[in-house]
Amino acid sequence: MKEYLENVRCVAPLIHNITNYVTANDVANVLLACGASPIMADEEAEVEEITAHCMGLNLNLGTLNQKKIPAMQKAGKMANKLGHVVVLDPVGVGASSFRKQTAEQLLKEVRFDAIRGNISEIKTLASLCGTQEKNSGNMAVSDTMDVEKITDKSDHCGKITGIDGSGRGVDADNADTVTEENLAQHISNAKMLSKKLQTIVAITGAIDLVTDGSSCYVIRNGNPQMGHVTGAGCQLSGILTAFLAANPENKLQAAAAAVCMMGYAGELAAEKSGQSGSGTYRVSLMDAVSCMDGDMLERGARYEIR
Repeated sequence: MKEYLENVRCVAPLIHNITNYVTANDVANVLLACGASPIMADEEAEVEEITAHCMGLNLNLGTLNQKKIPAMQKAGKMANKLGHVVVLDPVGVGASSFRKQTAEQLLKEVRFDAIRGNISEIKTLASLCGTQEKNSGNMAVSDTMDVEKITDKSDHCGKITGIDGSGRGVDADNADTVTEENLAQHISNAKMLSKKLQTIVAITGAIDLVTDGSSCYVIRNGNPQMGHVTGAGCQLSGILTAFLAANPENKLQAAAAAVCMMGYAGELAAEKSGQSGSGTYRVSLMDAVSCMDGDMLERGARYEIR
């Protein structure tokens, strides 16, 4: 874990973010805190030029609007052309048809190095992937991803909406939570989706899963207070983009290190802020990222590989 953080601080990758206005400031600041450099630009007329100067592109579906979609498409295609890292954060993808359609379109047109979301968001993407392939006619249904298997039959995956049974707006549904009891099944599902999308899949929650389809990091860092401040996930997606950009030869390990760093920062922030409340915790979280070095991350990261 140590070397991946140290590489970020050494390389200081410039990261282009097309993100949401709720968390844009926090994403920019956490990128600076981890050693990277942010640029926030979503104007269609300039995104290709902007992303050409960067090492990574972070696309976030929060506060989505019609103007952002062509900007994301253009930036994503340019990043792909130049071989730059591209990360998708499908914030609240199940909350509306508009978001689902946009995610489906991006998955068709842009090649992602990693997708990071909560379990409900990832399950919605899994259902979109299955629908996309069945409608494409490019392969027999028997050869496509078993959507029911990947999203757990008990949750009626074909009816995922993001409001009823697949998250509350941008939050994960409690029924979807990864636990020790259902961990093996969620690991299997995550690996299956990673193989199907040919990208690293990072599922964050009480237990985090990061997989490339072959190996899966099971990460147990974090603190419940992270769920009581806006943007912890968005910040992680920015950090994830920076770690991948600075560690192009070890993307799975770098992705796991990014998730461990944010989770461990959440633990340190809880210790520092005590009972002060969510405002103090939010600042302490940023401080913890800023003050963390490779040795601290190496000591604090709690994970296993399956």
